[in-house]
Amino acid sequence: MTKHVAVLMGGFSSERSVSLRSGEACARALEGEGFTVSRVDVGRDVAEVLAKLKPDAALNALHGPGGEDGIIQGVLELLRIPYTHSGVLASALAANKDKAKLVMAAAGVPVAAGRVVSRFEAAREHALPPPYVLKPVAEGSSYGVFIVQEGTSHPPQELLRADWPYGDLMLAEKYIAGRELTCAVMGDRALDVIEIKAAGGGWYDFDAKYAPGGSIHELPAKVKENIYQIIQELALKAHKALGCRGVSRTDFRYDDRPGGTGELVVLEVNTQPGMTETSLAPELAAYRGISFGELVKWMVQDASCDR
Repeated sequence: MTKHVAVLMGGFSSERSVSLRSGEACARALEGEGFTVSRVDVGRDVAEVLAKLKPDAALNALHGPGGEDGIIQGVLELLRIPYTHSGVLASALAANKDKAKLVMAAAGVPVAAGRVVSRFEAAREHALPPPYVLKPVAEGSSYGVFIVQEGTSHPPQELLRADWPYGDLMLAEKYIAGRELTCAVMGDRALDVIEIKAAGGGWYDFDAKYAPGGSIHELPAKVKENIYQIIQELALKAHKALGCRGVSRTDFRYDDRPGGTGELVVLEVNTQPGMTETSLAPELAAYRGISFGELVKWMVQDASCDR
């Protein structure tokens, strides 16, 4: 039976601060459930640290590159330490937004039309007719994302910054107006659907995601019952198509405006959804009567190698 859990947090990605909050929340919850917890702020020596700790399982609370792209998962596989969330392949695949879209589309999951361009090309001329969205191929938490509005004369020049930290490949996608919706999957079942609105009326950026009061969550989302069910089905289909395990969260756009297109598309699947006090996956679990402590306990009990 799992008694000693290493909670992996922090790391060295741009999402370090969020990961520390997720990890601490999980560590406290696990201690409340009777587990012995080692908090591990992940550095380049993580394999050596874990080899000395010899935990029964690792709860992966890392976010961003290094934590949700198959790298830490590979380390845990080598050490044969059972771990939470998705395995090496699913993590690497979901972390590459373009490759993930190809796999999801092949499985019948609707995705936004788009193409990959270099950031230099994207700064020179519009990658798509405005309005469109530009996002790094392999980043999370809305880092490096631009919404290029209709009528914009030139693309974002910030892409040419010498200190641009988000890689040279950008995904340009058709902008889907309407609602921002999300649905979590826990194991083999889809949970419920939340509509997310930025409190300031803008888009769901980093501050809206993580600042207390930064966003308004409407749970359950007020959409037609058949659409609600379709979103749940698509979240589970996307989760399975990418080979995800444990808890994931799938983000959607739905244009049900009067005179809108009616489009419903999957934007991306998050294999390491946030576990902070403002995070969506714990809120969705709580709506189903699953406390935060019960959720993290389930995640640890679900941990394995060869995921």
